[in-house]
Amino acid sequence: MEGSPIRTLENICVFCGANYGKDEIYVKSTYRLGEVLGKKGINLIYGGGSLGLMGCMSTAAAVHGKRVSSIVPSTFTEKNLIGKTCGKELKVATMHEWLLKMMEFGDAFITLLGGFGTLEELFQIVSRAQLNVHHKPIGVVSVNGFFDNLLSFLDHTVEQNFITQLARQILISASTAEELIDKLQTFHFELDPTTSQLKWPIESN
Repeated sequence: MEGSPIRTLENICVFCGANYGKDEIYVKSTYRLGEVLGKKGINLIYGGGSLGLMGCMSTAAAVHGKRVSSIVPSTFTEKNLIGKTCGKELKVATMHEWLLKMMEFGDAFITLLGGFGTLEELFQIVSRAQLNVHHKPIGVVSVNGFFDNLLSFLDHTVEQNFITQLARQILISASTAEELIDKLQTFHFELDPTTSQLKWPIESN
């Protein structure tokens, strides 16, 4: 929204895949996000490990001078499924606790390329914003149009009266990391008159 105050984003949680994907641009764009976070002085919080895009992004953020922290379900590290984590590592017992910690520590959320797990993380964060659990900005980087069909589908659900226009505006999108972070910093959360009445106890694991 034009004229909105600039948010201070100290920590951004990033969700992305543990694979590299098919196109080289996915790796380049992921590395670029880590680089941009470092140059803007924003700390990275991610799901841990060194595999695929997750490892690429965390390495880029660390190389460019910012703190990298990971929140990792302990079963992943016990089975050595994700490789070596970059930066400080916080182990949690369950995926539920994992999400709560991500929500607690992140000032904003970015989703990059990924599969079922990445999409689940995105929509859990979005649905909690819709239900008035938090008001933190959420966005996707649609690298090479990766999320365009998904975003079109969400617009279709608005047209079919399954998602309100206010709820649709929760999810921000951009084609580059720089553009998305600028949008996250100026994001204005518009309260839904119905869901804004919901009051939630502090969640715990």
